[in-house]
Amino acid sequence: MTTDELGEDLPLYPVGVVADRVGVPTATLRSWNRRYGIGPAHHDPGRHRLYTEADIAAVRRMLQMLEEGASARSAAQAARSFHHTDSSALLSAVFALDGATAGLVVEQSLRERGVIATWDSLLRPAFGALSALQGEGGDCLDVEHLLSRITTRALQRIPAPSTWSGPANRTILACCDGEAHTLALEALSAALGQSGCAPVMLGASVPATAISTALARLPAVRSVVLWSQRPSTADVVGVRTLAAVAGVAVMVAGPGWDGVTVGRPVGRLATLSAAVERLSAIAQVDASITHRS
Repeated sequence: MTTDELGEDLPLYPVGVVADRVGVPTATLRSWNRRYGIGPAHHDPGRHRLYTEADIAAVRRMLQMLEEGASARSAAQAARSFHHTDSSALLSAVFALDGATAGLVVEQSLRERGVIATWDSLLRPAFGALSALQGEGGDCLDVEHLLSRITTRALQRIPAPSTWSGPANRTILACCDGEAHTLALEALSAALGQSGCAPVMLGASVPATAISTALARLPAVRSVVLWSQRPSTADVVGVRTLAAVAGVAVMVAGPGWDGVTVGRPVGRLATLSAAVERLSAIAQVDASITHRS
């Protein structure tokens, strides 16, 4: 299996889907593609342009640079460089089962761009492309497992900030009982650490009763996030039980919750950046109340 088969040119999404996913109007996406080469590199006459996960990563990078004040031309140059250099290097390394090189790519991106940008612009597109290839019959499960291990180790090596103020304003992160996919929570834990929060990562397959015990051990916990990758592991009863605990905000995340009704006051976290923003806000409000008292 080669990186060409995985391909920067593997079509996945029409422009309308990308617009909804990224939050950029379709007219803007078409303009970026036409003027700056951000998006699909090839177009068959009479057919819609289709975006790969790597194309979407370039769009996100372009948007991020613009929001940070860069000109459109500078943002496009940075997005193209990120797209063709980092993504290609990472995919080439993992398909060669070269964990050392792949780890260096991930760790360099984490140092230079931070967790959220690396997750959105490098890691999610890479895993998305591998998943799409696997779904089409490509035998790359070994590659996906290697990248998961590399990513987890890199995220766990990010040092905790020196600004944590003791045990206050803690957040518990856990996969639902029976759920083994921890990678997204590892990313959230690292991103929260970079934002100055204090996550408590419980890991895979945690029963709601165990989380209740953790809440009793740590009265300073102010929020709980439960991850589910598959509908079969979305523990609605457990979530509702935890949501009844006074003073604790309970939120769910992951595709396993799609279409599942959990009811108020349980929140839903859709993206890594939104999760960090919301959980950080809870911590800040609680810190303000504690300071005033």
